[in-house]
This record gives sequence, C-alpha cells and structure tokens, in this order.
Amino acid sequence: MAVQEAGQCDECTHGAREGHRRAVAAFLAKRDELAAGQGLPVALSHSPSASRQWVSDELTQSARAVADRSREAGEAWLQLVWLRSLLVVWTAVTALVLGQSTTAIGAGWTGARTAALIAALAVGALLTAAARLHRARGGLLAPLIGEDNRLSTSRAIATAWVLLVVFAVLALAVQLAGASSPADRDALIAGLELARGAGTLSVLALVCAVAVVVRRVVVVRVSGQRLQKVRADRPRSADLLCDDGGRGSFADVQYALVSGVAVVFALVRLARRPEQLPDLPWGLALLVGVSAATYLAGKYAEGGRPVVLSVVRAREAGDLDAPIRTGDDIEIRGAGFVPPGAGAPDRMARMVVRIGPVHVHVPLIPVPGGFANPTDTVLTVPVPAEVEAGRVDVRVVTAAGVESNPCTIDVTD
Repeated sequence: MAVQEAGQCDECTHGAREGHRRAVAAFLAKRDELAAGQGLPVALSHSPSASRQWVSDELTQSARAVADRSREAGEAWLQLVWLRSLLVVWTAVTALVLGQSTTAIGAGWTGARTAALIAALAVGALLTAAARLHRARGGLLAPLIGEDNRLSTSRAIATAWVLLVVFAVLALAVQLAGASSPADRDALIAGLELARGAGTLSVLALVCAVAVVVRRVVVVRVSGQRLQKVRADRPRSADLLCDDGGRGSFADVQYALVSGVAVVFALVRLARRPEQLPDLPWGLALLVGVSAATYLAGKYAEGGRPVVLSVVRAREAGDLDAPIRTGDDIEIRGAGFVPPGAGAPDRMARMVVRIGPVHVHVPLIPVPGGFANPTDTVLTVPVPAEVEAGRVDVRVVTAAGVESNPCTIDVTD
C-alpha cells in the first residue's frame, strides 16, 4: 500500500514539476522576445505607452500561469515529502541498530543498549503516526513550516532538542522498567534529578521560548506594517539558513550551527552515560543562549516598511524639462519596494502606486535576463488622466500589502 501510494505521489509530483518547468520556459522565452521588441502588435508600435502597457499585461498573464504551476508543484511536493521524511527517520533508527551491534562486539550487550533500541523504535513509531496524520502538509515537516510556507529555523532547532530529551527519557524509562535491584532503580531515578540535567533542560526551555517569541515578533511586526512577508510557493531546506529572499542569513546560520554542535555533544554524553539525562556543561549552555539571543535580535531587526524618498518626472533623451502633467511618467525613488521573496514576476505585477485616489499598477518592463521596472529602489509609472491637477500624495503598495509613506507632488494641467 505504501509503495503504491509512493508511486502515485512520484508520478503526481513529476507531472507538476514538468508543468512548472514548461511554464517557466515559456515565460522566459516570451520575456526575452518582448524585451527585444518582437511580437508587438503593429497597431501599438507607434505608441510607447500603449505598447508598454500591452507588454506588461502579457507578461502578467504569463507570470500568473507560472505561479499557478508553481503552487501545484508545491502541493504535490508536500504530499511526497512525508514519505521521504519517514525514510530519514527509519534510516537513523537502522544506523542506531548497526552502531549498537558493532560497538557491542567485545564490550558485550547491556540493558542500556536494549533500552536505547526500544526508545528509538518508540520514537520512530510516534513520528510515523504523526507524519501519516499530517501527510497533506508535509508529514514531519508540518510543525516546522511557518505561516509564510517556509521552514522555520527556530522551530527546527526546538524540535531537535525536544526529540533528544524525549528519547533520553524513554531510554531511562525502559531501563527503569527492566531494573531488578532497588539500587539500580534508585540510580536511574537519580539520573532524572535537576542537578544532572539542568544544562540540558535550560537549553530546552530557551530554544522552545525562542520559537514562540519569534513567531509572536513576526506576527506583531507584520500586523504593524514594520515587516514585509510574502508567502513562498513551498518550503525548502535552504529556508533554515537563508532569509526570505534566499540569501544566507548570519543569524540563522550561527544559531543552527551552534545548536547542532550542542545537540551532537548531548548525544555523545547520553551514549557515554545512558543512565541519566545528558549533563550539558554550563559553558556550552551559555554559548547556546548567546546564539539564541543573537538569532532573536536578528529577527527583530530584519525587514522594514517601503520608503518613498522622492518623486520626479521621468525624462527621456531629447525631452525638455517640464513640470509633471497627466500622461507623463514619474520616477519614484526610495527603498524596500520589492521585499525579500517578492522577486517573482507575478509578485512584482501586484505592486500598485496610489496617486491621489487613483491606483496605478506598476508596469513590467522587460530587459534581456530580467526586468528594468520595478526594482527595489526605483519605480516608473504613468500619471493617468484621472488624476486631477494640484497637490496629490504618492504612495507605494508592495506585493506584501504594505503601504509606504506619502510623498506630495504637484500635477499641472
């Protein structure tokens, strides 16, 4: 049954990926063709503004088709990845069995080894049930996926520490159930005392608190329009080490690196002393605390609202200097117009400039290999005839739905 389901998922994912690949290829071909001035209707060739609008509309429709195929591929990927996550879990269990069997040669088999295997099988069974329950949302990845459809670094690290502690407690419980003498039972119970695992429990509490606080910080900053968040098409492993735009993030990298090293150290301590919780040294616990504080500060400092610094009349070569009139192009200069993760054409096509009461969609202007408009710092839009003469405010609304500060301009007749 599982093999049949896996085969169906593979076929579905392959078809969705192939459809997305073809849509992307068609869009890139159309973009480069229009950037070279080919494919324009003859009736529009003598009107730069009309041809630009037609090109933008054509690219917008193609970009929406690419976005639809990308979402379908992302949904199919989520249905397939839950089986792959289970493969990782049971590969780890198999590696533990092989490791225990290999190290037992010469040293002998002990009750602690049996307890570790039983605890690993129990954790693997629990994870399998959880993955089966959330298979439509990526299986084991479901708790790690944030509201923006990206993998969360803080949730992944907190999950690693939770699994470590659960495995250690289960192993101790199995040893306690199999202990025959009162002295052995007392020693195992003493292994759960606070003095033995204070460092590990402190780190566990810290990383779980960071995961909760980070989510709260993001929600508050997004609702307060101090952070721009754009939903991703699907989660990617790079999300754990990168920002929303796919660039490497120092805060995420150092937090994952330090926490990963601490988890490995705790596993080694657990293997050496299976009769107690891993006693993490306070120096290493403090290192994880500093790393978590750096990560939290980085999350609080990232992002920002779009800012309009100035608006000027766009001037082409040979054009005379003049005030802004209806029908002219204006150049909006500022920062944060294309937030991280909004560089896809369908996201850029959602950008709007509000000139007084009139909403103007930012046209897509293609160039070979990309777009000349819009950019993160400069937008070019026409002033429509519906804008009345006088002083009007210009605001930018990004793909994330965040509105910029107003910038007042004078429109003459």
